[in-house]
Amino acid sequence: MTSRNYTGPLVDVSFDGAICQHSEECMKGMPLVFDVSARPWINPSRAETSELASELRTVVGRCPSGALQIHDHQDSARVAAEQS
Repeated sequence: MTSRNYTGPLVDVSFDGAICQHSEECMKGMPLVFDVSARPWINPSRAETSELASELRTVVGRCPSGALQIHDHQDSARVAAEQS
């Protein structure tokens, strides 16, 4: 399985199911965004404020396998500007 990207208004989240340890830290930490009964099961659009985006960064940072990664929109813009 390859990594899949989920787009939100402030941050994106990528998920690599091949390395996920299924510890459920994400679902316990932020069920507003991580909901296996919904499709897509990761919805960073629900982290629509800077406070919620900050909480999402914290929750993703606790992923023990690294299967979840945060991609800040600001970082993408900065990298693109540096490559120009």
